[in-house]
Amino acid sequence: MKNKSETTAEHGSIRTRLAGVVLIPSITLIVMWVAAASYLVFDGFYARQVASGVRDVSIPAVTALGSAQKERQLSVAYLGRPAIGLRALHDQQQQTDQALTSMKTAITAILDNAPDEVVQRVRTLNTSLDQLPRIRSAVDTGGIDRTQVYAFYNTLLDAATSLFDTQARIVPDVTATQGGIAATSVFRASDLMSRASSVISGAFSTSQLSTADHLDFTSLVGSYHAELDKTAPFLREAVAEKYRKLTATDSWHKLVDAENGLIERGAWPKGTTSGLPISESDWDRITNQVSNDLIAMTVTQADEVSAQALSDGNGKLVGVLVGSILALLAAIVAIIVAMRVSSTLVDKALVTRLARLRAEALELATHRLPDIVRRLRAGETVDVREEMPDLNYGRDEIGQLAVAFNAAQYTAVSAAVTEAQARDGVHNVFLGIAHRNQGLVHRQLKILDAMERGEEDPQRLERLFQLDHLATRARRNAENLIILGGEQPGRRWRKAVQLVDVLRAAVSETELYHRVQVQHGPDVAVVGAAVADTIHLIAELVDNATTFSPPRSQVLVSSVLVAKGVVVEVEDQGLGMSEGDRDRANAMMADPPEFDAMALKADSRLGLFVIARLAHKLEINVEFRVSPYGGTRAIVLIPTQVLARRQDLESVHEREVPAQPEQEQVADSLSGTELDEFWALSRSRLAESVRTTPPPVVEPVLAPQWPEHEPARDEGPHTDSLAIPQGRPEGAKPQLPQRQPQSSLAPQLRGDLNDESEVDGEPAERSPEEVRDTMAAFQRGTRLGRADQGVPVVGADNTWE
Repeated sequence: MKNKSETTAEHGSIRTRLAGVVLIPSITLIVMWVAAASYLVFDGFYARQVASGVRDVSIPAVTALGSAQKERQLSVAYLGRPAIGLRALHDQQQQTDQALTSMKTAITAILDNAPDEVVQRVRTLNTSLDQLPRIRSAVDTGGIDRTQVYAFYNTLLDAATSLFDTQARIVPDVTATQGGIAATSVFRASDLMSRASSVISGAFSTSQLSTADHLDFTSLVGSYHAELDKTAPFLREAVAEKYRKLTATDSWHKLVDAENGLIERGAWPKGTTSGLPISESDWDRITNQVSNDLIAMTVTQADEVSAQALSDGNGKLVGVLVGSILALLAAIVAIIVAMRVSSTLVDKALVTRLARLRAEALELATHRLPDIVRRLRAGETVDVREEMPDLNYGRDEIGQLAVAFNAAQYTAVSAAVTEAQARDGVHNVFLGIAHRNQGLVHRQLKILDAMERGEEDPQRLERLFQLDHLATRARRNAENLIILGGEQPGRRWRKAVQLVDVLRAAVSETELYHRVQVQHGPDVAVVGAAVADTIHLIAELVDNATTFSPPRSQVLVSSVLVAKGVVVEVEDQGLGMSEGDRDRANAMMADPPEFDAMALKADSRLGLFVIARLAHKLEINVEFRVSPYGGTRAIVLIPTQVLARRQDLESVHEREVPAQPEQEQVADSLSGTELDEFWALSRSRLAESVRTTPPPVVEPVLAPQWPEHEPARDEGPHTDSLAIPQGRPEGAKPQLPQRQPQSSLAPQLRGDLNDESEVDGEPAERSPEEVRDTMAAFQRGTRLGRADQGVPVVGADNTWE
């Protein structure tokens, strides 16, 4: 007996059956709505919108610009003969302002929905209109000549003509477009006629017509007559009738005769007042009448053309609505048919199987597969076939989809297995290399310690200190590898350590420690279990700060007590981090990625990764910000749970008061600033002996003036105290300073390492603090010895003494 899946497959694929049900209504819906709704709706609304805008703008604009033509003629006449007064000109300016206000209101109403071409022309026109008040003021005061006024008004009216022409050409109706172009031509002809009238009005006012003005007048007269003759066949019937009546009037004939007479007469010499073919008053009267008639023709032409365009747009919009309704009805019918045909087949057979497949696939993807991957990464053995059963949905398209999903699941699990194996291998390699290096470094440090204890030659001892410092840095690099491998370094402290000693120990593990200044901070201590990781974290930050800052700059390490713990700030004066790098670094601090993800990104900045892992372990917040010096400021918030309790802190202070040696102690009389300078000088000299490249130039530092006698301080023993012999035979060689084991180390760090830091029963390794303080004691003792023998040192005046 065949199951349901096999029977369904014999009658055709799901794609074929579904296409036969859905294609007909889908095609109908697409064709009807794309053809009718998209094209007709857009075209209909666009045509109606453009036609409405042209109708609303054209008539107020033509009226306003016709008034501007008259204002131009009066302005030119006044500048030629100021005696005629400003009354007529001011009256005309008021009429122009009223008309321009109506035009601007109409333009503003349609500007948001207008095409880009119209918007550009409107901006050009507004630019000219903005200069109109300045030109008027100059005309009133006589601060401008008539040629400039004439040119300004011509520019203004040319911008208006360009706007009318653009409006006419964007109307999507051919007949309306031709009518709009004809209206623009009539307006252009009226403007040319007005310009010719202004030229003669200016000549009457000055009693002179220059040769240039005569040529301009002749050109303007010929141009506007030619424009009217060319446009007449394309005018609306009503407008053409007005034009015929205009050419038959007495004013038109007088104007034509006067124009011909003025052209034939040529230029007038200055002072000509008689013998002209027409008087000034007759010229003003007939030109105003003809100009008004031409403006009226333009208004009528624009009104009829825009009305026709609006009617055509409404017709297209009605057609769009009808087509949309028909398309909607056809789509509804097609959908109803498709729903009835597919209700039994699709809803009951297809949807049910797909829903079940979806549920099982989601169960595998969201629960089983992540659990398998997690167990594989944890090193557990997983039976993939048992944990991930096959999805069986027949042999049709749904069954094939299930098979493909099974293959994808198996591929993902196989990749997870391979990844887990590779990760384990990489971790083992890292840990193996790291532990070997760590063992070698421990042995090296113990050998160096033994050599330092028995060495009395100052130069050799200085070299040994340099090797000791490099070995300490190598130990930190080995610990980095251990952290990357997923384990924790072996260094441990059982007792709490003062924060300032932790910071100094971290600084001593960096290469450029002589450029780091540690400021005094709060009197708090770090619990022993967190000392090693805190030192490592601060050391990585300080190392980054010194590496990515100028050689002469100083890195500042400060700390302050806050409500949630202690904030340690590491601030450099380098170039800083880009905003993107800083955001990525802060994101890494907030959510440390897996080391394999770091490797896939080929990110070589493993120091940040180590910082993030250590901060996550100790619940320390690390954030990078911009330093006021332009560099980077690392803000480290050490939470309260990492700090020692009050009773532990008191015990730390008790341990910090060791018995004083019987010999006379040399008191340190240097201030904080002088001591910092002394440390900078001594460290820089020590660093110079091991560099392979030229070191940065260090500014000369004055030698401190040591007092001959000073009583011991009450605040406790100085960590750099050094026993000095009471005297020696005259001329004898000064003795080297005698080392006191662990006398320079913070009391809580003395012999406090657990068994993990000891190898083969040998003495515990010295901390970076001990190395630094021992070197300081040696430097100070040798300086005092040289001073006693009269060896030249740098004095307070920066000269050798």
